[in-house]
Amino acid sequence: MPDIQLGGHSLRSHGAKLARFHMHDWVILILLAIVDGCLNLIEPFHRFVAQDMMTDFMYPLKKNTVPFWAVPILAVLLPFSIILAIYFRRRNVFDLHNAILGLLFSVLITGVITDAIKDAVGRPRPDFYWRCFPDGVPNYEPNTTRAICHGEKSVIREGHKSFPSGHSSWSFAGLGFLSWYLAGKLKAFDGRGHVAKLCIVFLPLLAAALVAISRVDDYWHHWQDVFTGGFLGLVVASFCYLQFFPPPYDLQGWLPHAYLQAVSDARDNVPLQPFAASSLRTRPSEVESVAVASGHQDGRYARNTSTILDSMEAGRRNGP
Repeated sequence: MPDIQLGGHSLRSHGAKLARFHMHDWVILILLAIVDGCLNLIEPFHRFVAQDMMTDFMYPLKKNTVPFWAVPILAVLLPFSIILAIYFRRRNVFDLHNAILGLLFSVLITGVITDAIKDAVGRPRPDFYWRCFPDGVPNYEPNTTRAICHGEKSVIREGHKSFPSGHSSWSFAGLGFLSWYLAGKLKAFDGRGHVAKLCIVFLPLLAAALVAISRVDDYWHHWQDVFTGGFLGLVVASFCYLQFFPPPYDLQGWLPHAYLQAVSDARDNVPLQPFAASSLRTRPSEVESVAVASGHQDGRYARNTSTILDSMEAGRRNGP
């Protein structure tokens, strides 16, 4: 099957080199998933609750408005499906590969940090009283007045994982990354003042905020847990996005670092080099000559019609 040509080298071959170059990143992702699974199995620190403090945790037991299985759908599968849809429209393997890497890193790094803090802090949930005393009959040590729980062990164990909120951190990690990604693809900060673009960019953040609010409404978390979890997820998502993409307000903010480097290397007919933002800064004139200018230039919006960039973005195919 014929393939898109880029400076004498097929885009598919560049994609293969890109995958090999990021092989260690995929290994790290697997290790992060294993570490996160192990942290979920670790017994959290049991902060004993005294009798005079138990009133802070006497909220009734309620079911999750957003069940645990729905969080990966919102935080991972939904952003992935949107990234995949954009790939089928633009056919940019660099964008697809780096977006998936950034999304998975954002979610897994956030998960590891969240679960590690949960195990270390061991803060009781707002409904801890009924987890500890499911029959409503309290039992305390006579000297220390510490609660002696007689509920189900797994329920009590889960009751010591209030801080920070895992639902909130995961939601803001995945949907926060999607918000950054959409801001770049829609050129939300191109200076033209299209408010509709901002509405689309804020939609993922609104969904994440609703998930976080449900955790307080269900008495599974305190507001401090939700705020910290959301802040943690959004910060990690921002760092992970900027690792693979320029800021959305950049002239080439809708293109990944790897794509810009590949275009620059193909223009010079040099082998594909490790992709990094620092290498782009060393040759700004070369990148600017082949990248699409989406920003404001001399009061007008201009588009560079580079043959190399057009052939990649428009998906034109040459013969074998």
